[in-house]
Amino acid sequence: MPWLQLHLTTPRADAESAEDNLLAAGAVSVTLADEADNPILEPGVGETPLWETVRVSALFDTGIDPDLVMASLGLAAADCHWERVEDQPWERVWMEHFQPLRCGERLWICPSWQEPPDPDGVNLILDPGLAFGSGTHPTTFLCLQWLDGIDLRGKTLMDYGCGSGILGIAALLLGAARVIAVDNDPQALLATRDNLARNRLPEERLLACLPERVPEQPVDIVVANILAGPLIDLAPRLGGLTRAGGRLCLSGIMGHQANAVTAAYPDVSFSPVTLADDWARLDGIKLG
Repeated sequence: MPWLQLHLTTPRADAESAEDNLLAAGAVSVTLADEADNPILEPGVGETPLWETVRVSALFDTGIDPDLVMASLGLAAADCHWERVEDQPWERVWMEHFQPLRCGERLWICPSWQEPPDPDGVNLILDPGLAFGSGTHPTTFLCLQWLDGIDLRGKTLMDYGCGSGILGIAALLLGAARVIAVDNDPQALLATRDNLARNRLPEERLLACLPERVPEQPVDIVVANILAGPLIDLAPRLGGLTRAGGRLCLSGIMGHQANAVTAAYPDVSFSPVTLADDWARLDGIKLG
């Protein structure tokens, strides 16, 4: 069955009332999106912030009268745009966007509905979910490539800001002995435990905890894929959690922010910056 979709643009302050009015006018769903390419990179836990300018899209049954809908909302033709949307098997369309992703020489990230392209590779089974981290974002990809290229055998790794748990679980599959996955969002910790089980890894090999419950013993490797601001603020903490001679990998950083983040870690000898698109990865050795 085809649908009619109405698009309009509104300031952030009016977005909630626009959504309510569209639903009252008969919309079966309403979607809010960024109209001005103004991404919100760091929402607080439990927050759902909106952009300065919001694109509001409402889906209607084709039986409605567009003129009556616009009249009920007080909209003129110049204020909005209608389009016809043909029905599709939406669950299949969504799944087609997520294909196996190779991250280095050995590691593949594979959605559960796809056969791993390399049965002899290191295959991490991961479906997109509520927690951040499916491997497709450049910062996650950069970290996965780095993990694939180092010797993790017998090491303890801390994934600070674990999201879906993708980095910690990849480390276990690549040979790490134990992982400590840390996040300030309980939903992320649940997702991490679920993904650990999906990959048939023993639960005793991964501790998922809030920041205040992190063990104080320094570990061999610390990975933090967050953002430049938190990485700078957390520098004493992340540096203190890395043992002397251990390795630190930082991402979630724009290329132009790399120098500021590096300066916050004077006791780490960093390798040259690795870039992907406009994003950067910093990795180095904690000095003794």
